[in-house]
Formats: sequence, C-alpha cells, structure tokens
Amino acid sequence: MTADHSYVWLNGRLVESRDANVPFLTPALHYGIAVFEGIRCYATPDGPAIFRLSDHIERLMGSARVLGFRDLPYDRETLAQAAKETVAANRLDECYIRPLIYLAEGGWNLTVDAGRPHAGIAVWPWRAYLGADALENGVRANISSFTRHHPNVMMTKAKIAGNYANSVLARTESMRLGFDEAILLDPQGYVAECTGENVFVVSRGALRTPPASAILPGITRDSIFDLAQDAGYTVAEAPITRDDLYCADEVFVCGTAAEVIGLREIDMRPIGEGRSGPVTRELQQAYHDATIGRHPRSAGWLEYVALRAATN
Repeated sequence: MTADHSYVWLNGRLVESRDANVPFLTPALHYGIAVFEGIRCYATPDGPAIFRLSDHIERLMGSARVLGFRDLPYDRETLAQAAKETVAANRLDECYIRPLIYLAEGGWNLTVDAGRPHAGIAVWPWRAYLGADALENGVRANISSFTRHHPNVMMTKAKIAGNYANSVLARTESMRLGFDEAILLDPQGYVAECTGENVFVVSRGALRTPPASAILPGITRDSIFDLAQDAGYTVAEAPITRDDLYCADEVFVCGTAAEVIGLREIDMRPIGEGRSGPVTRELQQAYHDATIGRHPRSAGWLEYVALRAATN
C-alpha cells in the first residue's frame, strides 16, 4: 500500500487520501479550532484490534463539548465504526488512527457557533515514537523552560489542536538541546506531564503520578493504573516535585504513541540504574501483552477489525 492508494474517512465516506483535502480558508487551520484523538491498532493472533477504541471516542466527544461544539455531525457509534472501516479499507494490521473534529464553513469571528464542525479519520503505519532502542534503554529528558497550561487558560482535559503549540515549543527546544523529550511543570512548579505522555515515578516499589487536576489524564495512564494494581503495586496520584524525579528509583512515561518508556536521565542526572528499571520493564510487557490479546484485560480493551478489500 502506498500513500497514493490509502483511504481517509471524511464527513461520512471513504475517499482516497489525495482527495481528502480542506480549503485553505478553514478556520481550524488558522486558529487550531479542532479536537482529535490518537488511537492504536495492533496485530493480534485474531487479527487487527483497536486498543480501547470506545474510551478514545468518548474522550473525543468530551473534548468537543469542552471546546464548545454543540451539534456534532456524527455520534459515538458512527465514529467508532468509521475508525474500523478506515483501518479495514487500508488493509493495515497495525497502525495509528487519527480522528479529528474541526471547525469549517465559517467561524472567522472567533466563535465555534459561527461555523459547522466537520469530521475525518486517517490511519497510517506506526513506528517507535521515541526511537527503536527506547524500550530497553530508556530516553533522556529535561525540564522544559516552558510551563504547562493553566487549566483555566487552556482546557487541559481536552485534546484541542491549538493546545499542542505548547508541546511543540517544549519538545523542539529539548531536542535542539540534545534530549529526547521534555517534562513540563505546571504553573505552581510541580511536575505536570511530557509533551505527549503522562509521567510516573517509582520509589521503593510504589508508583506515583501527578494529580489529574492540571493534566490530560491519558487512556494509557488509566491502563497503567489497572495493570500496576493487577501486578500488586500501589499507585497514587500525588504532587511530584522536580527533585522527586532526580531521586526516584525509576521514572517512566506513557501514552498512546510512546506506549511505556523509561527515562534513563533527566537534566543530565542518571535515574536509578541509568536505564529502564525492573518495574518499568514489567509494565511495558504487561501493556504490550494487553494490546496484542495476550493479557486477561485484553478482552475488555480490544475491539477487532474485520479486514476487507479496499474501496475502489
């Protein structure tokens, strides 16, 4: 399959990706007035399966409500089925899925009520987000000079497209400094999250993660709560300071794109053994097993896709 023959679900029908275009004068492009999700489909012994699809679509609809959309063109069931149809049409066993609800047909007066929301879903093959050796060795991070959004400045519980300028600024800075990822502090100076992942600290066998108040509580984060508790670990939401990170036995991040990745170094300070630690590796394996149908939780988290021939 090549990009010229891939398919995008756009406003209710599958079209070839080269025809999935929006006009230049679309307010979502100019103002970031859109909400989206990142979802993964995995190859399993029973065929391709989408991880926690219903939860992702539910969050997408919640993000749309937070942004202020009132009348959406499609309901949850339609969008979930469209995601499956798009994966099937592209004949992919594993891929990243990107649903997007965006403001179109008006909205130049800076209100969502002056336009109409459109919706699209694209899929594409996925590779290791933070590098091929990140699973085993972990990655290097630094504390960003950029602060994470105040929850009354940009709604932190919604995946609003415009919010991610903050992430782009932070990660670009960190990568130009030679790091792999950025950790952002909240307006009070406590650890918030990374540019696209939530943060966990492991100390003496117990896990802590920042409270949900000023972050985007990820679906992968929620999965880690369950998997860690299944494995006998205690998991708590509690404020985390910058120096808590330096003194931790392990620090790892998690998200749909990154999955579960250890931080081997933060601000040029080695964390723990200076590589992914044993708790991180155990949860990496449990998460991997859950995504490919080899974990007791897989049955409740996977929705299977019936592959078919692509639409002509």
